[in-house]
Amino acid sequence: MSQPPEGTDEVVYEPDEAFVEGSNVYEFMQAYGIDDFETLHKRTVREIDGVAASGLDWFWDAVVDHLGLEFDEDYDRVRDATDGPQFTDWYVGGRLNIAHNTVDRHARPDSPNRNRVACIWEGEPGEVREITYHELHRQTNEVANALEERGIGTGDTVGLYMPMIPEVISILYGCFKVGAIAVPIFSGFGVDATATRIADAECSVLFTGDGFYRRGSEIRLKAAADEAIGEAGHVKHTVVYDRLGSTAEDIPWTDGRDEWWNDAVETQPDSYETKSLPSGQESMLLYSSGTTGKPKGIVHSHAGGLLQPAKEIYFAFDHQPSDRFFWVSDIGWMMGPWTLIGNHAFGGTVFMYEGAPDHPEPDRFWEMIDRHGITVFGISPTAIRTLQKEGEEWLAGHDLSSLRLLGSTGEPWDPESWLWFHEKVGRGEAPIMNISGGTEIFGCFLQPLPIHSLKPGTLGGPALGMDIDIVDPAGQSVADDHEQGYLVAKSSCPSMTRSLWSGDERYLEEYWSRFEDTWDHGDWAQKDDDGFWFLHGRSDDVLNVAGRKVGPAEVESALIEHEAVNAAAAIGAPDDTTGTAVVAYVILNAGYEESEELGEELREQVGTELGKPFRPREVLFVEEFPKTQSGKIVRRIIQGVHTGEELGDLSSIENPGAIEGLESAR
Repeated sequence: MSQPPEGTDEVVYEPDEAFVEGSNVYEFMQAYGIDDFETLHKRTVREIDGVAASGLDWFWDAVVDHLGLEFDEDYDRVRDATDGPQFTDWYVGGRLNIAHNTVDRHARPDSPNRNRVACIWEGEPGEVREITYHELHRQTNEVANALEERGIGTGDTVGLYMPMIPEVISILYGCFKVGAIAVPIFSGFGVDATATRIADAECSVLFTGDGFYRRGSEIRLKAAADEAIGEAGHVKHTVVYDRLGSTAEDIPWTDGRDEWWNDAVETQPDSYETKSLPSGQESMLLYSSGTTGKPKGIVHSHAGGLLQPAKEIYFAFDHQPSDRFFWVSDIGWMMGPWTLIGNHAFGGTVFMYEGAPDHPEPDRFWEMIDRHGITVFGISPTAIRTLQKEGEEWLAGHDLSSLRLLGSTGEPWDPESWLWFHEKVGRGEAPIMNISGGTEIFGCFLQPLPIHSLKPGTLGGPALGMDIDIVDPAGQSVADDHEQGYLVAKSSCPSMTRSLWSGDERYLEEYWSRFEDTWDHGDWAQKDDDGFWFLHGRSDDVLNVAGRKVGPAEVESALIEHEAVNAAAAIGAPDDTTGTAVVAYVILNAGYEESEELGEELREQVGTELGKPFRPREVLFVEEFPKTQSGKIVRRIIQGVHTGEELGDLSSIENPGAIEGLESAR
C-alpha cells in the first residue's frame, strides 16, 4: 500500500476552543443542531433519514439563505439531474446576477458596506489605491453602458487581457451586469495563446492596457494584443487602459477600433439596471491549458459562479467583516475571479498586487502583509519554496501578526515547505487551508476548515456539499481502506461545468469516460488512518517502472527531504530494461553546489525511501522550473523537453526561459 509522504503523519496544528467556536462553520452546525463535522458533511451529500430530498438538495438550498445570497426570482427546484450528473441543472427556474450580489446591494444608500473598501491595490512601483463599493458600483455601471453601446448583450463574449489593476473588477462585473460572458486572459500570455482564446470565444470586444510593471520593467501589452487580434479576428472594439502613461503615438493604434478607457468608459452614465438572468445563464468562460491541442474552454453559470466561491470563502476561509484577503493570482486564472466573487459576495475587502514577489527585494509580500494588515494570505507551494530559498533573514523585522489564516493550492506540498510556511509565516498559529479543485468546478473538491486539526500537506477532506471519493481502477471505493486511488466526484455541484465551449464530446471524454456517471478529476488521492486526505499528484503522470507504479509527487517528496534540495520534479523516461526510468530535476538551496557526488546521494535517498526500482536514473540540476503565473510547476513541459516530444500548449508558462535551462541540463 502506498503511504502518505514521510513527515505527514503527525498532527502539528490544533485549533483552540475559542477559534473553533468563533468560526462560521461552527455557527452553521449549531444552527442545524449538528455536533461534529463528520455528521455535517454526510448531511450535505447523503439522503436524510429516508427523506426523498438528498443531502445535496438540502445543503445547497440552506446555504443560499445562510450566506444571505439574493435571487431575483426564487428557484422551483435546487437541482434537476434527469440527464445524469454530467448535465445537472441547478436552481431550476431561479433568476439572479452575480453583479447584484457582489456590488449592487453593497452600494445601496442604506447599506453599511457602501463606503467600505472593496479593493486595496498596490502597484509594483509602490502607489496605492483604495476603491469603495460605491465607487466600484459607479464604474461597473459605466462599463455596462459602454458594453451595450458597442452592441454587447446577453450571451456575447468579452475578452479581458488586462494588467492586475482595480479596473479588472469593474470590467468583470460589468460583463455580468449586461449578461455578457467574461473571458479572462492571463496578462502574461504571448500572442498565440491570447489569439487562441479570442478566436475560440469569438470576442467582439477586448479590454486591454498599454502595459504593466514587472520586476522594475515596463511590460508592454498592447502590441501583443494587436498581433493576437490580427491572428484571431472577431474583435471590433478594443478598450485600452493607460497604466504606463502612454499616448496613441507610443503604442500601436488602430483608429475606429481602439479607444482609450477614459473616452470609452469614463464618459458613460454611472447608473445601470442590472439584468436578471436565469440561474444557468453563462457568466464566464475560463480556459484550462491542455497537454496538446487547444486549451479547454470551461463554462460557468451565474448561480454556480456565485454559490461555490461564496461558500468556500465563508466556511473554509471563515470570512469576517474585518478581513483583508490576498491571494496571489492573475485575473486570467481561476483563483482571480474566485477571490473577487467569494469576498465581494459578503462586502469584503480584497488586496490586489500588480508585480513580482521579489521586487525590489524578496520580502515584498511580508512587507505588504504588515503594511496593509492582510488577514488571509494564499499562495502556491512552489512560490513558497522559492521564497524559502531566499532565507529566513527576509522575514526578520516583519511582524505578520495580522495573519489569521493561510491558503494554498495548485500542487502537493512537501512537509518541510509546508512547515516553513506554517511556522515562519503563520508563526505556528495560522492554519493552512490547503485546497484542491480546479477551473472545471470553479472551486474545491477537498479543503480543511478552521475547526480541523492539520498534518503537514493535508487537504483535510471533502468540502461541504461535495460528494467526493477515492476509487480503484474498477471504480470501487478504497478511501476507508486507506489505499491510494483516483480522486472522483460521485455527483455534480452548482459550479461544475456542464460542458466545454467546444461541445459535449471532449467534455465527456475528459471527465466522465473512465467511470460510469462519475467525474474523474485526474489526481491520485489517499485518506490516512487518521482520516486526513492527501494528494499524490496527477494520476495520468504515474511512473510505471518494471511493473511497479509510483506517483511523481512521492519521488519529489523523497528528494526534498534532503537538506540541499529546494524543489524537485520527477518524470518518466523510456528505458530499454524497465520500460520507464525515473529522471529527477532538482533546484538546490543556497549554499549548495551541483556535483556528481550530490546527484548520487540524492539517487540513494530516493532508493532508500521508495525502493531501489524508483531510484532516479539521472539527477539533473537546474535553476528554475517552467511555472504558471500562479506558481504551479508544469511538469509535462519538463517531460517533453527530456524526451524530445512536442511540447504542446505553452500558453500558461510565465517563464519560458526555464525551458532553455532544462535543455542545457540534459
